[in-house]
Amino acid sequence: MNDKEFNATELLICTASRLMADNTTAFIGTGIPMLAASLAQRMHAPNLVAIFEFGGTGAILESLPIAVGEQRSFHKALAATGICDIMETAQRGFIEYGFLGGAQIDPYGNLNTTVIGDYYNPKVRLPGSGGGNDVGSHCWQTIAIMRHDTRKFVEQVDFITTPGYLSGPNAREEAGLPPGTGPYRVVSNLGIMGFHPDNKRMMLMATQPSVTIDQVLINTGFEMLMADEIEENHPPTVEELRILREEVDKNKLYI
Repeated sequence: MNDKEFNATELLICTASRLMADNTTAFIGTGIPMLAASLAQRMHAPNLVAIFEFGGTGAILESLPIAVGEQRSFHKALAATGICDIMETAQRGFIEYGFLGGAQIDPYGNLNTTVIGDYYNPKVRLPGSGGGNDVGSHCWQTIAIMRHDTRKFVEQVDFITTPGYLSGPNAREEAGLPPGTGPYRVVSNLGIMGFHPDNKRMMLMATQPSVTIDQVLINTGFEMLMADEIEENHPPTVEELRILREEVDKNKLYI
């Protein structure tokens, strides 16, 4: 297997997986975050505590759940509770990372999964919040995983489903959200973005393999700040791809 033979979804999964540290807690949903957590448990984070919205806490992801409340999200788990307990766990500050997706994201990490266009007369009505608002409001650090183009990376989201840094420094705290929480990283098929510690705007930290900085800028609908040093991510390794394809998603539900 050539380590260059991977698709965009596999790249997102492997990139997100590397951000999941051992001995941490991560609020994850179905799709790419779930595959990334499963890969991380097999590769470098055997003690990662994956937390699902409907109560599965610390499941061992030997096979993929197809929903956040499905029985495999409780497999060999530390606890099987319910949605209210999980949300309270986040509110109490016990969940370090929250993984989210979105249809739109703005420079301050605000996410939209509700509507495209006017709320009362939208072009597209999306699934809505689910637990996204709770994850973004109460987990210490949130990581958004998205495809990268100007329709998704926009100057202003059409609707704030999940708060990022809202309008900038101190805006979260002024809105009553816990101090010290907020967006941490954005993982896309073009790069990894962080947020400037002072003005809270999104900044490019690393490009994906063979992607140029210009490609990131062209596909971003707002001014993207630059980190002092922009790295290039390593492509998925042969071992990552083998585990992902043969163990994590051997039935090809997602990849």
